[in-house]
Amino acid sequence: MSTILITGGSGFLATALRDELSQRHHVITIGRKKIQTTDNQTHYVGNFADFEDLRQLDKHQIDAVVHLAAVTGGCLEREGILVNVEGTRCLMRYLIDRGCTKFVNASSIALVGVESLAFRPVCLPIDDEHPCLDRDGYGVSKYLMEEVTKYLHMQNPQTDVINLRLSAIYPDENPPAKVKSCDIYKWAAASLTLLSRSQAVKAFTLAVESKYKPGVRILNTVSKTAWVESDTAVVLKRWWGEDVDLNYFSQPGKAMANLYSSDAIERELGFNEHK
Repeated sequence: MSTILITGGSGFLATALRDELSQRHHVITIGRKKIQTTDNQTHYVGNFADFEDLRQLDKHQIDAVVHLAAVTGGCLEREGILVNVEGTRCLMRYLIDRGCTKFVNASSIALVGVESLAFRPVCLPIDDEHPCLDRDGYGVSKYLMEEVTKYLHMQNPQTDVINLRLSAIYPDENPPAKVKSCDIYKWAAASLTLLSRSQAVKAFTLAVESKYKPGVRILNTVSKTAWVESDTAVVLKRWWGEDVDLNYFSQPGKAMANLYSSDAIERELGFNEHK
């Protein structure tokens, strides 16, 4: 039985992922709050970005980590960089120095810059290596986090790093309304790209249980279809006008396609989710 660490242990996604993974692995969680544990689960109260708190894990041989803890969209620039960038560096350095080789990190589709009203993608669909065009702080913190993982892999080529550029997550039992054609608003493009919690759990499970493959992979973690009531292009046309080429959505079978490509995660991990 392997040992998997999950950060952000009391969070909405982490608790569901812990329950899934602990059916087959010993799952250790670390987070700021106390939580109840059951078989194959161990929890520590602490901050993943604090080396002294991480020392609580010294007695465990951790085989893999799913790094979910972060400050999220709308954070201060300084807070995003301290937690999402330096915190990730601290966590990965601690674990690499103790022999861990598999890292699955929660990045974000917001990295490309969708928080801003001024965002326009370089291409559609938005691919997994789309540049960071963020103006607001959160997206750039996730971009810099990904760059830190590349740096640490260059130092430690035995590491298998998967950065999942994750959609917004909704509760399975309470999905939001589909997006209609309307005026543009902050985070507009992100609202078209949603996953249920169970779908997100599936993606992280596939990633952390995937065959060991040294390198750094960056994967859009999105469904194949957009969260829209009508055709995707109808919504995007209202927002972006002639600024962006929408011809992709006129191809057969693409009328309600996601604006983010999911080809790579399907190829690498077998993740193939629709609405």
